[in-house]
Formats: sequence, C-alpha cells, structure tokens
Amino acid sequence: MRRHEAVKAITDCFKEAYIIGCNGLISRELHSIEDRPRNFYVLGSMGLPTAIGLGLSLARPDKKIVVVTGDGNQLMSLGTLTTVGKTSPKNFIEIVLDNECYETTGGQETSSSTTKFHELAKNSGFKHAVYVDSLDRLATVLDRSVKAEGPILIHAKIEKEKINPPRAQIDPYKMKNRFMKALAAH
Repeated sequence: MRRHEAVKAITDCFKEAYIIGCNGLISRELHSIEDRPRNFYVLGSMGLPTAIGLGLSLARPDKKIVVVTGDGNQLMSLGTLTTVGKTSPKNFIEIVLDNECYETTGGQETSSSTTKFHELAKNSGFKHAVYVDSLDRLATVLDRSVKAEGPILIHAKIEKEKINPPRAQIDPYKMKNRFMKALAAH
C-alpha cells in the first residue's frame, strides 16, 4: 500500500475527527489530500504527534482524535505509547504508517523491521491494536475504528517511495489558531 492511498483512506473515513499529522511527508500528504481546519500538521517536531494527540484526547474526550504518524516518529516516542495505554482515552486512535525508513530525510533505514508497534500497544494497555499490510484491510479496520472504543493503534505497512508531495503552504500560527477555533466550535 502506498502512503498517499493510506492517508486518503484515513481522511475519507474520519471526516468529523481531528487529525494530527506527523512532520514530514505524512503532513504534506494530509495537506495535499484534504486541508481543513480539523487537521493539525506537526511541523519540524519529530516524535511529538502521539503526545499532542494524547493531550487533545484527554482535554476533549467528546472529540475523536486521530494521530497519523510514521515509524520514525513513533520510534522517537515509544514511551508515549505506555502513557496512552495507562490513561486509556476512549477517543484516541493512532495509525503508524511504517515504511521502515526515514523517508523525508533521504530514506535512511529505521529499526521498525523488528518492531511490532501493534504488540507494543497491546502490551501497553491499548484496547485494540492491529497490524495491516493492504489497503483493503486498512479500510476495513478504519471503518470499524470509527465507532470503537479506544485507545486504538493500527500498524500499517506501506511501501517505500520517492514521491515528494509539496510542503504545506500554511503559516504555522494560522494553522494552530484555525485548529483551536475548530476544536472549540464543535
């Protein structure tokens, strides 16, 4: 499965959710597929999407919070998974798009080929954690996750690619402010 296809499936499934996209190519894909006030693009801060999503899910338990991160980002914040499991927010979903490399910075190999994010999540107290390696399977699991109680982690294996979507052309302060406004309005 390709990153673009996975991100599109996520945005199609979670129309009403608040989506946190990790820095790099995932945020670029998210922005190019569907820029909206409910998207928060983590720009230049690797390893923080899970913590940001956790904070939002605890502060706003009435909102569905979806974190879309890569294997490199998740490896930088493995400890945050245990905090998510411990606090167990019912509105928290994380999707780890795993291509076994730091694609944004040149494709350097990560250690995710030997890391089972879904098993780490299960062992950390996530209510649901699953591994998928096809777009059809991802779509099925995403559809089930819309109404399921979290926390949920979906470990999705994606292809390595050389596709470089354009950078998000949005001022970070404006993006933050519109996200906060959207979060407060609904």
